[in-house]
Amino acid sequence: MSDKRPIALFDSGVGGLTVLGELSKILPDEQLVYFGDTLRCPYGDRSVETIQKFSVEITKFLLNYDVKMIIAACNTVSAVALQSVADTAPQIPVIGVVESGCRAAVESSRTKKIGVIGTRATIGAGAYGKGIRAINPDITVFEKACPLLVHLVEEGEINKEIIDSVIKEYLSDLLAFGIDSLVLACTHYPLLYDAFLRCAGERVSLINGAEFTAKTAKKILAENNLLSNTRTGDDLFFATDITLQFERLAGVFLRGEKKKIEKVKL
Repeated sequence: MSDKRPIALFDSGVGGLTVLGELSKILPDEQLVYFGDTLRCPYGDRSVETIQKFSVEITKFLLNYDVKMIIAACNTVSAVALQSVADTAPQIPVIGVVESGCRAAVESSRTKKIGVIGTRATIGAGAYGKGIRAINPDITVFEKACPLLVHLVEEGEINKEIIDSVIKEYLSDLLAFGIDSLVLACTHYPLLYDAFLRCAGERVSLINGAEFTAKTAKKILAENNLLSNTRTGDDLFFATDITLQFERLAGVFLRGEKKKIEKVKL
C-alpha cells in the first residue's frame, strides 16, 4: 500500500529549507509542502503565546492540503509550540527537530560535554538540555542564545568575515568549557555550516538536526504504513512574504525546474 498524500513542513523563514533538502534526499518519492512565515520571522524573540498562535494558524492552513505528516522544521516551534501543533492535527503524526537533535548529540559526544546554540526562545525553553539529560543524565549541556545569526541568514548576509566574527564571539564560552559536540539548534544554522566548521575546529562535531529529522520522519512513516512509492505531484511552496533570500534558497532546494512560490495571508 502506498500513501501518496504529501508531507508538510514549516518554519519561521528560510531555515526549514534545510530540512526540506534532507527530506528530498531520503524520501525522493514523497511530495512536500513547505510553508515559510517570512513576514513574521524571526520567531526566536517572540513570546511563547505568540509562537503558539502562529504555529496553529500555519497548521490549519497546511491541513487544507490533506497532508499525512506535519514537521515543525523550526527549533523554536519544536521547543515551545509542538504540542499546540499536535493538538491542532491529532489525526496525523507531528514531529519536531528537537528530539532528533538530542539523540544525535548524545551518540556523538565522547567527553559528555555538549554545546547547544539557538534562538532566545529555544534556549530559554531548555528543551535540548532536558532532552539530552533524559537520554543520559551524566552529560553536561552548555546552552547559548545566538539571536543575530537568524537575522544574518534571512538578510542574506553571509560575508565570511562578518559571519566568522559573530560566530567566534558566540562560541568562545562554549569552546572554553571543552565541548566536543555542538548542536545547531536552529534550522537556519546549517546554512552557515562551513563557518561553524572554521570557528569550532575539527575536534568539535557539528550536529545538524535537519538530517536526523528527515531520518526520523522516514522511520515514523514506515512504521505507520504511510510511505509513498511514487511521487505524484510537484512540491508546493508557500510564504507570507516572498523575499529575495527565500527565492534564492528555495531555488537551491527545489527539485528539478524552479517552481512557483505562492504568497499567502493568514
